[in-house]
Amino acid sequence: MKFQTVSLLFLVISITACSDIRSDPDSSPQTYIQILGIAQDAGFPQAGCEKENCALYWDGKVEARHATSFALMDAETKQSWLFEATPDIRHQLHTMKTRAPEHDFAGIFLTHAHIGHYSGLMQLGHEAMGADRIPVYAMPRMKTYLQTNGPWSQLVDYGNIMLMPLTADSTIRLTRNLSVTPILVPHRDEYSETVGYRIESPEKRMLFIPDINKWDVWDRSIVDEIARVDVALLDATFYDADELPGRDMSEIPHPFVEESVGLFNDLPDSEKTKITFIHFNHTNPLILDSPERRHIGDLGYKVAFEGMEIRL
Repeated sequence: MKFQTVSLLFLVISITACSDIRSDPDSSPQTYIQILGIAQDAGFPQAGCEKENCALYWDGKVEARHATSFALMDAETKQSWLFEATPDIRHQLHTMKTRAPEHDFAGIFLTHAHIGHYSGLMQLGHEAMGADRIPVYAMPRMKTYLQTNGPWSQLVDYGNIMLMPLTADSTIRLTRNLSVTPILVPHRDEYSETVGYRIESPEKRMLFIPDINKWDVWDRSIVDEIARVDVALLDATFYDADELPGRDMSEIPHPFVEESVGLFNDLPDSEKTKITFIHFNHTNPLILDSPERRHIGDLGYKVAFEGMEIRL
């Protein structure tokens, strides 16, 4: 099929364009991440969607995309952590186990209480996996929300999950190779605060911010934060302001990709190549092979794809 051929070519180009991205499972670095999903909370296609992007899926021309998540792997200790508990957690846990069958599942890091980022916890419960004390790392409001609201409180009461408290800007060390620091970001915090994460290995630092209202309402400079890391996975929910006709985009604020590109326009190529866009709404042309996706690549940025692996 023509579309599949173009997509495969784009994938090959994307992998070979940066030495930090790899596809050879026999040359694993000590620490790395594997992207398990790239879509906004509701995945792709989205329920009730009749738009062109979704029609391609229903017509059998493209594959589904899972909600944004990644696995953090330490090959030395043979441990893996999942970032975000998405509605697609069944598929994502299977992919983790297939990629590194010898690894122990060591826990889950949550960013906030929107459906694509925590609702997959239900699969750990009494009616499903019946998990035994899986560590779930959460900020104070997120932790309280899970403890005091059903059905999530049942996971705690039955010992399916073990809540591990986080503090903003306080680093926790997972292994001698990996540490994680939560960073507060402004977002629609109806039930919990929202964080991104900085992940550090002995060799590299990575920034993960899948959701933020706008870069200019943060009390930090995103340009400065990019300068402090080697890889930055950044919110690209919507491509531009015209993406959802009939919807008030101010009610669902995110940095439009066009805004981010404008903000980063004067950065040197060495900084642009750190940036990988992720967390695409089902209407965002970056979620599929498209002229917009190729344009972003031509500007020096990367666009996340499922299966993408990044060395740390």
